[in-house]
Amino acid sequence: MKKISILFVLFIGLINAQKFTKSEISLINQGNINSALPIYQTTDEHQHKTLLSLSTEIDPLDKNTAILVKRMKESLLSTDGGVGIAAPQVGINRKVIWVQRFDKEGEPLEYFLNPVITWRSELQNLGPEGDLSIPEFRDQFYRSKVIQLEYVDLKGQKFSEMVEGFTAVIFQHEIDHLFGILISDKKKKEENDSYQPVDAFKKSDSVRR
Repeated sequence: MKKISILFVLFIGLINAQKFTKSEISLINQGNINSALPIYQTTDEHQHKTLLSLSTEIDPLDKNTAILVKRMKESLLSTDGGVGIAAPQVGINRKVIWVQRFDKEGEPLEYFLNPVITWRSELQNLGPEGDLSIPEFRDQFYRSKVIQLEYVDLKGQKFSEMVEGFTAVIFQHEIDHLFGILISDKKKKEENDSYQPVDAFKKSDSVRR
């Protein structure tokens, strides 16, 4: 009985953790809900703090989640060449990302809720990255060539798939954002690491995510 009670408490705690705060709801619904949300920048102290914060899981069935997903897409489309965006980049520390699928016909933009990388290949890519939230920053980074990904959609349906190449790099970049990891900080941590580089990037120029 005690074990059941503990599990119930944990379940209720998870549900409550997924609820939006009043400030999040206000931000998601500010202005025209069909328009883009402003993209946060590291040059602003408050916005930088948000970008460095951990994101929590999101309730896929909450009506505000659908609005956030839609507005994030508009934010990404408003950029010059952006191929991915994460919710912290629009001020919401929740696990939502958009990624351009260069591994699919037509290279569509797709959203992912509560994405989790459950496996990464040891073989690494080396290629250029930039960031929509970090002005004038470009550098070379190592990323796993192949990842296994789990996520849910707006209906709460769970999916799992293997992703490789340039698209896998975008996923890793965006999911880093959900853990408050910025490429400007990541570069410092990688200085003493060594990898076997494999060029799986589709674009030769730096791209912003």
